[in-house]
Amino acid sequence: MLMNVSDSHAAATGALRGQEIVELLHEDQEFKPRVLLVDDDARMLASLKSLLQGKGYVLTVATGGQEAIDLLSEARFDLVILDLNMPHVTGHDVMEFINRSKRRVNVIVTSGASEIDAAIGAIRSGAFGYLRKPYSGAELFKTAENALQQCKLESENQRIALRLERSERMYRYLVDSSPDIIYTLDAKGHFTFINSRVQQLLGFERTELIGQHYSLLVHEGDMERANYVLNEGRGDFVRSRSVELRLKSRRDDHQVRIFSIELALTDLGAFAAQGAGELGPDQRKNMGTYCVARDITERKRADEQIAYQAYHDILTDLPNRALFNDRLGLALLQARRNQSLLAVLFIDLDRFKVVNDTFGHGVGDVLLQHVALRLKGCLRRCDTLSRIGGDEFTAILPELGNRQDAALIGEKFVACMSEPFELAGQTVHVSASIGVTLYPDDGLSIEELLRNADVAVYHMKSKGKNGYAFFEAGFLDGSVQKIALEHDLHLALEHGELEMYYQPQVDISTQKIIGAEALMRWNHPQRGFLSAGEFLPFAEESGLIIPISNWMLEAIFRDLLEWRICSGDALRLSINISPQYLDRGEIFERLKQALQRYKVPPRQIEVEVTENICIRNPQSAIEQLEKLCQLGVSVAIDDFGTGYSSLSYLHRFPIHTIKIDRSFVMEIQDPDAQYPVVLAIVAIAKGLGLNLVAEGVETLVQARYLAAADCKIIQGYLCHRPMSQNRFIALLQEQFAVGPGPQQS
Repeated sequence: MLMNVSDSHAAATGALRGQEIVELLHEDQEFKPRVLLVDDDARMLASLKSLLQGKGYVLTVATGGQEAIDLLSEARFDLVILDLNMPHVTGHDVMEFINRSKRRVNVIVTSGASEIDAAIGAIRSGAFGYLRKPYSGAELFKTAENALQQCKLESENQRIALRLERSERMYRYLVDSSPDIIYTLDAKGHFTFINSRVQQLLGFERTELIGQHYSLLVHEGDMERANYVLNEGRGDFVRSRSVELRLKSRRDDHQVRIFSIELALTDLGAFAAQGAGELGPDQRKNMGTYCVARDITERKRADEQIAYQAYHDILTDLPNRALFNDRLGLALLQARRNQSLLAVLFIDLDRFKVVNDTFGHGVGDVLLQHVALRLKGCLRRCDTLSRIGGDEFTAILPELGNRQDAALIGEKFVACMSEPFELAGQTVHVSASIGVTLYPDDGLSIEELLRNADVAVYHMKSKGKNGYAFFEAGFLDGSVQKIALEHDLHLALEHGELEMYYQPQVDISTQKIIGAEALMRWNHPQRGFLSAGEFLPFAEESGLIIPISNWMLEAIFRDLLEWRICSGDALRLSINISPQYLDRGEIFERLKQALQRYKVPPRQIEVEVTENICIRNPQSAIEQLEKLCQLGVSVAIDDFGTGYSSLSYLHRFPIHTIKIDRSFVMEIQDPDAQYPVVLAIVAIAKGLGLNLVAEGVETLVQARYLAAADCKIIQGYLCHRPMSQNRFIALLQEQFAVGPGPQQS
């Protein structure tokens, strides 16, 4: 049933009247007539009551007119059997009260008067019936039943009317309270009904839309689709369908909102006549449309935002790897079709990790945003710049004239990165290493072009960074070897190909071994023994340095148990720790567990770290080293003097030993010459009260010079080469069982 717009709002908010509520409260109860018996003659009243007793009535008696009026004021009655001739307040007075107060109750009048006028007067006053005294019980009962039957029918009709009214009010309320716009259109597309939600969502009053065509609301760009669904689409006679349309807002001509609209052809009159059967062609032409329009603007915006973020880097707002690959695929198709030149650039920032570690990730993120803006400013509108992760960017340069066009962009990239960045009040310099590949010369697929550009980046980094390099086929040879080595390194741990070697440290004055440095070797199945410098850099790049370091700790502690059988606690073992291993913070727990499990005194362990680890992220390094010192182990700085700002950082670190780098020791050739760097390092160690060890001692001249400079502990080929565990145990057995000094080997 369709509503009239004029009365829908008032009806929706109207309230049921008090008497209606009373009727509704009784609508589901069994009908038991309430009968009021009124007579001033006590005998007649008792006789009347006895006649009706047991007939299923609820009887109430009143001995006079005033008492009857009082009872009618307080309670509901279905029937009143009323004597007209009563003193003071007559039956006529009671009927006048009933009419005046609009009580819905039938009245049967009884009277001893024989005049016809008395009966006529009673009927005119609204009485249902008239009984002349004396009357029979059958006559009374029949008249009462007829009156009550009429009362029952009237009550039923009233209840049905109240139910219908309440249902309609509820329906109207639900329609107007719906979060969706609900409306109906006639066969020509004019509004015949629309709820109040349209005013809240679009700013239109309902009254100004009734009779108007739906095109008043539809955005011009969606009008063709709306016409098809709401008009031409009727030819298919699909009873229901859905469509997404943009609807205009009255508040702002430029603002549109997106609605999902469910439509259903409807004609209640036709459906009532036809039932559920199919409608004829003529009837279809007269069908109206029932529509529910749901506002999905925010959902569509959220979907668009999610879709955008799925293909863009959130930090820089550049295309991400997925969108880059998609655009590169399209660019390759176009280049293949037009037989044109296309370039792919791989940009890797130099020293970005230093900035990130020094100033924090927040500043690092700001730097990446500035870099993205600078690089994008060097490109054409048809080019694509993307961030594929970390500090790595890629660029697509389609429709190039020649190789020099790609070189020009590479030069622009290098130049724009040469300008300093102002970040967090600091001036930061960051350069970039760039690899360039060309289609079709350097690859025909996305994978080939990106791989070869990455290879060119590594080549550029090996040449000193801060520049660009075009890919050359020869670059692949070194890359293939590197990949193969990384693969073999994965297998080395599984196959037990790694071994620990030890190079003794000797006291010059006593010629005794006082400790040793643990050095890793790889017994490669094809390439033979490889030193740590030949494979550990690859382990750090590939992330294998963590499991390798874990393996090393277990291996040296097992070996240390054999040492102690020969030497007790006399020897100190130096362990080289990777910067990555220290940064991860795992070494503290693993070293603690190993010391407890193997029952090794912490004073026997010395952890060696390179000088640069203290410069790269000093605060983190200090925290990790202090935790290690809490275990009771000592800390040594390896390769001292080869880093930067050594003196400014040295006093802040919990260091026990300085190791003079072999590069300074090798310079000692003349026993009578002065070597100020070596003397300065010795002086620093003495001034700070630190132990001192010289590495790479290969000649007697070097050993004697160091001894004269007050460096007593040396390590190098002059004394011993690095050796296997078995050879080192044999050497310890000679020293601690027999007593001679260490032999040269």
